[in-house]
Amino acid sequence: MASDDHAGINPSADPADGDAVLGERIRDLRKRRKMTLAQLADSAGLSTGYISQIERNLAYPSIPALVGIARSLGVTVQWFFAGASRVPQDEHGYVVRRGNRLKIQYEQGIVDELLTPKMSLQVELIYTNLPPGSESAESYSHTGDGVGFVLSGELEIWVGERRFHLHEGDSCSYSAGEPHRYRNPGQRDAVVLWAISPPNF
Repeated sequence: MASDDHAGINPSADPADGDAVLGERIRDLRKRRKMTLAQLADSAGLSTGYISQIERNLAYPSIPALVGIARSLGVTVQWFFAGASRVPQDEHGYVVRRGNRLKIQYEQGIVDELLTPKMSLQVELIYTNLPPGSESAESYSHTGDGVGFVLSGELEIWVGERRFHLHEGDSCSYSAGEPHRYRNPGQRDAVVLWAISPPNF
């Protein structure tokens, strides 16, 4: 994935409502790429109407949809994490305070929070909250290796044709290049800690 578009962009300076700016970030990057809605939709394998709704903040994307959009725009999903507070200069690149986490909200109420500094070179740590019954929808893949640790609740994860049912305290590891998806089959929120290396999600 290209990373040149990080130059001159300070994600920590975004407005407080990270959800409200996701659509704007997608639209602005699409326009900088000189792509039409139809071109982005075709490249990402999505409908023009769906992307239009996401850009106008009328719908949250699924995780696979945002992966496809990011890939088509030449960035990683990490590029779209947004947050409110500026990081103190002496902590920049080293510390992520709880109130300064960059976030993405997907459809079905799934929320990812980035626990590592955005430009981390070797690993990406993500804190995910999945409401009961929520899922990542269809399978998706990206480069790198993934490790998941269930902090609370339950998680079903499919890696290729294999299905695993994880409970609090369980962990899994997989090649992120293999199609994978997951869902919360339980009656309460599932909280999962993901580590991805290199940070290509």
